[in-house]
Amino acid sequence: MKKIIVLLFISFSLSASPQNADTTVSFKVQGNCSMCKKRIEDAAKEKGVSSAIWNAQSKMLTLQYDPAIVFINKIHSKLAEAGHDTELAKADDNVYNKLPDCCLYRGKGNVSTGQADETADNGLQNQVMGVIMEEDAKGNLKPLKGASILLQGSNKGIATEENGFFRLSLSKENEVITVSYVGFQPKDIDVRPGDHLSIVLNTAKPLEGIKVVSTRKPAYISPLSTIRTQVMTERELVKAACCNLSESFETNPSVDVSYNDAVTGSKQIQLLGLSGNYTQLTMEALPGPRGIATPWGLNSIPGTWIESIQLSKGVGSVANGFESIAGQINIELKKPVSSEQLYANAYVNNMGKTDLNLNLSRQLGKKWATALLLHDAFLNNSDVDFNKDGFRDLPTGNLFTALNRWMYNDPNGIEGQAGFRILLDTKTGGHTMFDPEKDKLTTNHYGLGIETKRYEAFGKIGYVFPEKKYKSIGLQLSTFRHEQDSYFGTTVYNATQNNFYANLIYQSIISNTNHKFRTGVGILADKYDELFRNTLYKRTETTPGAFIEYTYSKGEKYSLILGMRGDHNSLFGFFFTPRLHMRYEPVKGTVIRLAAGRGQRTANIFAENTGVLVSAREVNIFNAAAGKAYGLDPEIAWNEGISLDQKFRLFNRNGSLGFDFFRTDFQDQVVVDLDQSARQLNFYNLKGRSYSNSLQAEMNYELVKKLDLRLAYRFFDVKTNYHGELLQRPLVSKHRGFANLAYETGSWKFDYTVTYNGVKRIPFTGDNPDTYKLNTTSPSYVIMNAQVSKTFGKKSPVDVYIGGENLTNYFQDRVILGADQPFGSYFDASLVWGPVSGRMFYAGARFKIK
Repeated sequence: MKKIIVLLFISFSLSASPQNADTTVSFKVQGNCSMCKKRIEDAAKEKGVSSAIWNAQSKMLTLQYDPAIVFINKIHSKLAEAGHDTELAKADDNVYNKLPDCCLYRGKGNVSTGQADETADNGLQNQVMGVIMEEDAKGNLKPLKGASILLQGSNKGIATEENGFFRLSLSKENEVITVSYVGFQPKDIDVRPGDHLSIVLNTAKPLEGIKVVSTRKPAYISPLSTIRTQVMTERELVKAACCNLSESFETNPSVDVSYNDAVTGSKQIQLLGLSGNYTQLTMEALPGPRGIATPWGLNSIPGTWIESIQLSKGVGSVANGFESIAGQINIELKKPVSSEQLYANAYVNNMGKTDLNLNLSRQLGKKWATALLLHDAFLNNSDVDFNKDGFRDLPTGNLFTALNRWMYNDPNGIEGQAGFRILLDTKTGGHTMFDPEKDKLTTNHYGLGIETKRYEAFGKIGYVFPEKKYKSIGLQLSTFRHEQDSYFGTTVYNATQNNFYANLIYQSIISNTNHKFRTGVGILADKYDELFRNTLYKRTETTPGAFIEYTYSKGEKYSLILGMRGDHNSLFGFFFTPRLHMRYEPVKGTVIRLAAGRGQRTANIFAENTGVLVSAREVNIFNAAAGKAYGLDPEIAWNEGISLDQKFRLFNRNGSLGFDFFRTDFQDQVVVDLDQSARQLNFYNLKGRSYSNSLQAEMNYELVKKLDLRLAYRFFDVKTNYHGELLQRPLVSKHRGFANLAYETGSWKFDYTVTYNGVKRIPFTGDNPDTYKLNTTSPSYVIMNAQVSKTFGKKSPVDVYIGGENLTNYFQDRVILGADQPFGSYFDASLVWGPVSGRMFYAGARFKIK
């Protein structure tokens, strides 16, 4: 009936037209690529058709024709006979199935989206595909058989089929392929999973058809991702020395990294004005350092192991769990199939800290690949004491860690990987005169010792249905054991954590690829044993759960993710976690995103607050209830956010603006109260309000060719009800300014970063004697970092780099309260608001064999 009405309408319209005048009409014709365009336009050019133009993005065919010579329904029939569905005619299945793979547009095999799947975290949607053609002297496009497509950095490649089509599996989010054919100039092309390429080669000219307007920046926000995700590539990470994860955010304005205290060397991140405890840290979508490992987790992941970092603010996907509140940081490690065969790095700074790294990878046949990643960092200089208070600014010791991983890729759809990692870390800190052989657990000299052993194993296996690439199933597994034996002055803290994680994910579509879903079941289990000040704290926490997540996308203009999960915690019972993400692009280059959802986590009050360990404060846990973690409730928060990203072009240069605002409201929170008394540290459940408001504006612009400027301003309003009074959260700067300049010329790279940190509220010290009192606020200060690097060679390049951090030599003078009486009642090394150490210079070299 619908066809009859359309035909009657068209016939009526035509009958009202002059008989000898051309008529212009537009209607939708299904197709994908340049080959489709050629086939559609040729089929439409019947006698009486003066012009036929088909747009691959809108799928609209615009015709100019004489209705006295040709009827419109005949053109629809001709298009269907060529294999392309129209509004009035459907192609016969036998004709459709004979089209080249790249031209298939119905359901299965549909590759027309050109958009990376939101579910890339399970590692299954990882292909790029396309067609390579030549253009003859008459402008006709013909497929090229045997053109070579090679994945850079590996020996992995493929040749085009009879119809010029190719499909290549990628092992990471950003790759470069080299396309070549005899008689043509090779071309390097940046690709991502899900890309669909049409490459036209001209027989009389070098390789053409893909015009590279701009190269991808070292750090960027994925424009098509529904969840606003900032990707920091390896090119961004090497702008600083980046010895470990804690140093990977020096050129990122969204994340603050600061010392937890003045003596242990442990660091924490801050996101949205909240401590790193509220940011979910994952490694390739598996749990990263958490629980007991939280204070030293950032130090334990070597920078040379990292391929990229994905940072998202606010709540994440329900497929990754329920713990993210302020955001999620996912670390992608280097893959055996795509990393260098050999990567060596050596680093040393003027304090004597030395880092040595060695990465090895090898392809074993067509399906297997393996990698061995080694890292050793040590510091033997016990005299690093910038403020001359008699305490080491950094602990001495040695950290060694090794990772071995194996990857399997079967063209029939089976993918898998497995690996294990060990970490051995020994630290000695405290007074510069402290000797652990003589002074351990005595009052001769204040000292600390931390010995950590960590063992991890992980595995992933997945299957992509060969005939239905949108359908897959995957299983993620990981387990670790973390042991820490430590002492701080005369306080002993020993802890052990055993963890197991499993996540089974199934994904498919509903009707078509505009409607996707993934669902799964999982379990997170932890067993803790902690000994603190002669009291044993033990708990076993098991949380099985299930989730479902629906994704709707309408081209590149609009997308939505709606997720829900339900979990049962063995200590706190059943709970739901709803989450929503939306993306809207009203005009090209303008993207608006909304996010909202709930997060829940269990606080580990001793491991996450090292101030407990390095001060003489009396520790109190108020209103503790039996059967809960430390007798306290879980932490529950709701987070909402909105962001706007705008691309622009000024003076023929590309730029971008980004604005985001996030609000976090705590329903329940474990309050860490340093303000009731300078000689107490109190833990209790929240009574009243606790919230965080975060506003950030950022601009990226290419000032001149290869000179990039990044400017940012951030405002925090973070308040919590402390003993009945709503106060600004201590040690958090309300205002922060950021500027970064990056310049490349030939083999030289220059980077310069300046950060402004506003005043911070210092916890109450008013009931101490005047000698041990601090001001109520800190001063504002500026930090400057810079690095210069030079690359020698191309086939096996060597990068030599030198740099400096904290070039203004600004450091907190009274970083330890009561340093002259470390065993007295006023000793406190937890009130850190600024840099612990002063100016530092470093140098290093990287060597690669690709």
